[in-house]
Amino acid sequence: MNQQSHELDVRPILRSGGEPFQAIMKAVADLKPGQGLRLLATFRPEPLFRVMEGRGFTSVAREIDGGDWEVLFTPRVAAEPPVDVSTNAEMPQLWPDPDTSLDLTDLDPPEPMVRILAATEQMEPGRVLFALLSREPLFLFPELTRRHHQWVGSFDDTGEAYRILIRIGTRTENNNG
Repeated sequence: MNQQSHELDVRPILRSGGEPFQAIMKAVADLKPGQGLRLLATFRPEPLFRVMEGRGFTSVAREIDGGDWEVLFTPRVAAEPPVDVSTNAEMPQLWPDPDTSLDLTDLDPPEPMVRILAATEQMEPGRVLFALLSREPLFLFPELTRRHHQWVGSFDDTGEAYRILIRIGTRTENNNG
């Protein structure tokens, strides 16, 4: 599918001292299937490359006039949605089946994050929680990692719901965080 890429110029946000990440993620969420993103920034946005790769995009960056950067994010053609995995996740394919499941698709942020974190506090180490969300929980990921929980997540085949498995860290790990 050869669609016109959506263009997002975050240079004004950056020049005013703002943080454009939310605007970028909103633009990505609004892309049509198969559509790419042309991003204009005041610097080469290295941290964004990994985020976008995890969302199924390849990237090509080039410096343009005045030291600004143009980055073309192009969706990879994939049979399945990409899977996000925490850096501390150990062999998720061997985790036990979830013993707690939460359908949080009808809730607006931050309620899904609040409920997931509350549920993890009640679970024993090594147990697994499954949650279904209406969007990717970008702010939840670092909080789970900070609490030494492991997680694996992806969008469903329709791209409408985000599924996440969370394996509870050990009490010793949780007390040191």
